Amino acid sequence: MCENDLVDARGLLCPLPVLRLRKRLLPLPQGARLRLIATDPAAIIDVPHFCAEGGHRLLATRELGEGAREYTIEKGAICSLGR
Repeated sequence: MCENDLVDARGLLCPLPVLRLRKRLLPLPQGARLRLIATDPAAIIDVPHFCAEGGHRLLATRELGEGAREYTIEKGAICSLGR
């Protein structure tokens, strides 16, 4: 993956990290992968929920330090918030 595959949401609070992720996923084909970096503690719950509701796969989560976490997401067949 390259920097074009990165959604940097550091410093943004809920729901902005997930909304930015959703916006970047919309035009991508099924199977495309993105990385999200977020510092919002709620992202630990929001990102897996977004993936489950939207039909995406949360492939990996890792601590980056200084309160940041990186999430690797693969786009599924559906791209919605599940609402």
